[in-house]
This record gives sequence, structure tokens and C-alpha cells, in this order.
Amino acid sequence: MLNGVRDGDRTAMRRLYDTYSGYAMATVLRYVPDRDDASDILQDAFVKVFSSVAQFDYRGEGSLKSWIMRIVVNEALGWLRKRKDITFTDNIPDTSSLDDDPDVDSVTDEVLADMIASLPDGYRMVLNLYVFEGLSHKDIAARLGITPSTSASQFFHAKKMLARKIKVYCESERK
Repeated sequence: MLNGVRDGDRTAMRRLYDTYSGYAMATVLRYVPDRDDASDILQDAFVKVFSSVAQFDYRGEGSLKSWIMRIVVNEALGWLRKRKDITFTDNIPDTSSLDDDPDVDSVTDEVLADMIASLPDGYRMVLNLYVFEGLSHKDIAARLGITPSTSASQFFHAKKMLARKIKVYCESERK
């Protein structure tokens, strides 16, 4: 399939898109919750995939998926950066003020995704990069043009806000 994509075969391109677009869309929606915006970002990401596939060094299905997702995440972050209305705080609160970890297992994946989507952009970006992409605060800072302490602060606040949302949800489900 990849050789066909490299040769400009539209059927191969369609197969590649069909294979990865669902997962890619879910990834974009973690960063940009609006479906219309996410669809635009997804299309832009696949244009980049198709235009740069010749430079990709195939090392198996996992490497292809990782490469596509890296492009997808970069497109989502670029779109968010262009909006320029993202606010990052740089205060690191005392970690002893964190409540007990909420019971995440009692929340469905769909509800949890909605909760993450409702976080402020800065919180959501850092949380996704840290938790789902596995980046360090130093790497996140470099990608977003912020300091590592700002990344840590954003993550702390995102985690705390998410914990509150989960707690409220669990309490409402018990009633």
C-alpha cells in the first residue's frame, strides 16, 4: 500500500486514509473538540502525509501509525497556536493540595473524552502531550514555546480540574 501511495495511486491513498483516519480523528478531537475544525485539521494532516510520504522510512505498521499520528498532533497544535488565544499560567501550586485521585474506572471512555475536551485549551494541550504522547515537560515546553514549569503547572491544573469533573460525575451517577 505504501509504495502505491508513494507512486500517487489514489486507491492506495484511500486505503491508507481509511485505515488510519478514524484513529487520527480521535487524536485530533483530544486537542480540538470542535468536529468541523477537527475535520479540517485531519484533512490538512493527510495532505502532509501524502506529500511527505517519500521521505518516510518504513519500519513496519507501528512506525507508519506513529509517523502519521505525529503529523496529526503537530497539525492540531499548529492550528491551536494560530488561534493565539491560549492562556498558559506559570504558577505551580503546592502539590499537597491535590485531592485523592478520582475513580477513573467508573467513567466511560466517551465521558472521559468529553471531560478532557471541556478543559481549557492550554490544560488540554499539555495533558494530551504528557499523558497520551508521553512527552516530558521539557519536551512539551519546547514544542509549545513555554517553560517546563509552565507545562508542569498546566498539567497540575488540568489534572485537578479533571479530578473535580470526575468526582462530580460520579456523585451525580450515584443519585
